[in-house]
Order: sequence, then C-alpha cells, then structure tokens
Amino acid sequence: MASAEPSPTPNPNAMKFTLDVTLPEMVDVRSAEAAAGNPLAERIFAIPGVVMLFGTADFLTVSREDGADWDEIVPAVQAVVAEEL
Repeated sequence: MASAEPSPTPNPNAMKFTLDVTLPEMVDVRSAEAAAGNPLAERIFAIPGVVMLFGTADFLTVSREDGADWDEIVPAVQAVVAEEL
C-alpha cells in the first residue's frame, strides 16, 4: 500500500503529493476523458474539483478548480494512491 504526502506549491490550485513508490509510467492528464484507460487517473479525476494530474518518478501534482476544497481532495487522493499503487 503506497502513501502520498501532500505539500503546497507556489500555485494555490496545485498540490504536490510525494509518493513512497515510483510510478510505473509518467502521467499527464488534463481532462476526465483523457484519463480513460488509466485506473489511477480515472479515480483521481472522479474526485470532485480535480482538473489536472501530472506525475513522474515519485510524485503526483494534482490541480483543482478555483474554489474546490483541498480538505476534501487531499484525503481522497491519498486513498486512491493507497489502493491503486
């Protein structure tokens, strides 16, 4: 079970998640439609407010729409990472 430690970025609408595992491939998804076929991306895009996902090596960056609540997004992303990685 993988873990993801959140940390803020200079962009208030982006959060970096440092992973304790290495991603099997780079992830660069900018829409729910583009997430199709990637279980990790599909599940993260199913979280309300998520608008972009980028990841490589040992981190993911999740971007939210303006006004979306990090207090809801962060634990949901952590749960998906724990289950998918």
